[in-house]
Amino acid sequence: MSGTDDSDRLIQEVLSELGWDEDPKTIANKVRQLDQGLPAEDEFTAICSWLGRARLVHKLDQHQAPVASRFLYQVPDLLAEFEHGGPVLIEVKSKTKPKLSFTPRYLDRLHAYAQLVNMPLLIAWKLHGIWVLFEVKHLTKAKKNFNITFGDAMKENLLGILAGDVSYKIASGAGLRFRCRKEELVSRRETDGTVTEQWQMRIDEVGFMISGGRPAEHLDPDVTTLFTTWDLSEEQSHSDTHIELRFVAGDDDGMMFGHMALTHLLHWHLPQGATINWRHAIRRDAVVSNMTNFGRALERALEQKVVHLILHQQPHTWPSFLPREEVNTTGPSPRADQDTPAEQQGSAS
Repeated sequence: MSGTDDSDRLIQEVLSELGWDEDPKTIANKVRQLDQGLPAEDEFTAICSWLGRARLVHKLDQHQAPVASRFLYQVPDLLAEFEHGGPVLIEVKSKTKPKLSFTPRYLDRLHAYAQLVNMPLLIAWKLHGIWVLFEVKHLTKAKKNFNITFGDAMKENLLGILAGDVSYKIASGAGLRFRCRKEELVSRRETDGTVTEQWQMRIDEVGFMISGGRPAEHLDPDVTTLFTTWDLSEEQSHSDTHIELRFVAGDDDGMMFGHMALTHLLHWHLPQGATINWRHAIRRDAVVSNMTNFGRALERALEQKVVHLILHQQPHTWPSFLPREEVNTTGPSPRADQDTPAEQQGSAS
């Protein structure tokens, strides 16, 4: 669908709701709100599209008739089909508390719709920027509602085996460097024993580094793009003639989920303080333009010693709708580069 066609559809949708006699300013504001989309649903759709294993992610229309059907059925937010397992229904939630809760009545209506179309029902939940995807059966009855903690949801996370999500770590010392030649001292000031200098400089060398800070040449473009997903630390070294700036991953850096890397990549192109329009992202030919295939980029980064660890999570309870033999679960998990000591390779289960 072209941008023009999409805009026409938005205007038509608003006019059908508000009527032709509505104030033009009200119509414009409503179109603008719709153009922003439903951030959680659109973000999850973008993530599944970008991770590479989704064949279809389709937003389901919440308008249903007759009106009485709303007391029996609750249409979930999305219908998705991944490479393995057949189509599934997904209800999307974004919460700020580490416990997700559904009323029995709401859950019954979701179940009724899933049974009507004979599809598995999954819950996608975002908490503080981290997404999990789990089967609805893992909700447990409390006094009134059905609940699940984020920790339990993470144990049953299907985002990896269905959508292709992983966790990864940039190798310590990997990053980029700038070698700047001092050309002219502009000013020098000493205050309380501290010397402050300003130099006119010229960059005479730019390069990338792999594990251990070793210089690297001919890294794949997608591999170097991975550096934009990481919070690199700045280091400086000074000589009489040069200042060298290095932006590197540290020893104590944690892991990064693949789906969180997408947010970093999209923010990279935005002005400071701007927010991501997820609706626009999912309507582009590619969610991001500066990385062609995230999974392959990680594999190449592991080979080129920019990434030193990749974790492939599997759920504690294997879903019945997904035959194990359809999913490649063989091979080392996690995967680590050859320089990683065995005692650091951990477990991904």
